[in-house]
Amino acid sequence: MTTATPELLTVPEVMARLKYSRSKVYELIREKRLASITEGRCRRIPVSAVQDYIRTCLEEAA
Repeated sequence: MTTATPELLTVPEVMARLKYSRSKVYELIREKRLASITEGRCRRIPVSAVQDYIRTCLEEAA
């Protein structure tokens, strides 16, 4: 049995993956460095957006 990775993450899930604070995640969203969608009061971040953010950080560090 395999566990599928969800395509959309909650802010706490992104916080755990990146080891960032809640305010840092929302700052990245405000600065358009981390894409997100909002439906009502629910904010979700696509897994691909987190991967893109990490890739960009690695490229900037090189």
